Amino acid sequence: MIEIFQSNYKMLFDALWVTLSVTVCSLVLGSIVGLVIAFFNMSKIKVLNAFAVVYLAIIRGTPMIVQIFILYFGISSFLTLPSFWAGVLALAVHNGAYISEIFRGAIQSIDRGQMEAARSLGMSQSLGMRRVVLPQALRRAIPPLGNQFIILLKESALVAYIGMSDLWSTTLAIAGANYRPLETYMVTGAFYLVLVLAFTFIFNRMEKRLNLQTRH
Repeated sequence: MIEIFQSNYKMLFDALWVTLSVTVCSLVLGSIVGLVIAFFNMSKIKVLNAFAVVYLAIIRGTPMIVQIFILYFGISSFLTLPSFWAGVLALAVHNGAYISEIFRGAIQSIDRGQMEAARSLGMSQSLGMRRVVLPQALRRAIPPLGNQFIILLKESALVAYIGMSDLWSTTLAIAGANYRPLETYMVTGAFYLVLVLAFTFIFNRMEKRLNLQTRH
């Protein structure tokens, strides 16, 4: 394992940067998608509510790899996208479904009295949501969003199958060249493990800090 790492560390670290870039961009875009779908899901407008229900059913009911291929080849039939952005879009659409439930739960956890207080001050429904309810909900959503980020980090390996040079794609290339797949996979597994442990530690610290601030 050490020999494989020493021989390929530059390629692996370059690929690691691609994996992190895909993960962060997907989380940002997926959070936007998730917030929109959460509002659609809570909307009293039947068309928007139905769209959210169908979207969630399709995303939850089909494998992610199938969604990646459908989105990638579907988009490429009328629009040429780099594999990076195609992968980001596919991951964002998939994770947006789960992030929407995080946001919906966080928004619904805010006491209704908050909105009533905002309305009593002369705010409209939308303004009260933006200035009073949503900031509190986003704060409560940070811990589960951290968990979703870690899930997304591991799921990002699937973009290797649409031609992206991420950590897993680079691993497959190295294993094919050195004929030592098990050891190569173990090196990559160590990369993912270190990343997951590091981000778990960061998000746990963030959660503890948020809990302390809430108590005070």
